[in-house]
Amino acid sequence: MAYEMDTIRASQEIFYYLLKHHELKEEEEQGLYRAYTEQEEVQNLVKSQGEIADSVIERYGNIIYLIPREENDILGFSKGQLKSILCKSGATDKDYYLSQFVILTLLVEFYDGQGSSSKTREYMRTGELMNSISSYLKEGMEHKEEEEAQEGIAFADMLRAYEALKSDERGSRAKTTKEGFLHNILIFLEKQGLIEYVAQDEMIKTTKKLDNFMDWNLLNQNNYERVLKILRGTKDE
Repeated sequence: MAYEMDTIRASQEIFYYLLKHHELKEEEEQGLYRAYTEQEEVQNLVKSQGEIADSVIERYGNIIYLIPREENDILGFSKGQLKSILCKSGATDKDYYLSQFVILTLLVEFYDGQGSSSKTREYMRTGELMNSISSYLKEGMEHKEEEEAQEGIAFADMLRAYEALKSDERGSRAKTTKEGFLHNILIFLEKQGLIEYVAQDEMIKTTKKLDNFMDWNLLNQNNYERVLKILRGTKDE
């Protein structure tokens, strides 16, 4: 199929904007936004460029997002990069999986996959999140003998990695402490535009960007139930 040069150029401008900013808001770039939403050929070309770049282009509300696929370590992060960013020096795979478990726990605490919006609360304290992490790890351990092989979740390893972190009530930012480990993950999520983290008040809030992802794409009811089963170490029916 042949495209007009203006159509090709418009799609390239939109895709370059997404590469640079990862999102395109109607209120900030109305011309590009309207070209994408009102011209099917432009939208198809942008999505095609996204596929070539191992990414997905999605519109949620009045914002268009560039979402790297899971294994895309050019526009996203590789496992090695995340391990270096989120975990202590010399971290092993169990430390990395613990960091992902922390993020999964945070999502479940804010969203329940039900109703017109999956979001169930406006904020939570870091202490409450730490308690939830411990609770889910221990609950998973209770079911580990029959469930770990199926789900691929090594609760014993993650629990040991979590317990190996020191506890420092003075609010240490060192990655070798529970408080510092969590703080570092929250800072990372904030830099990605997914949460608002007020460290001095130990307050966590989600952003509209994360709310959109959870409502529109990541957390329908079936996914939510599966996430709960993984966190608790129970069997998928």
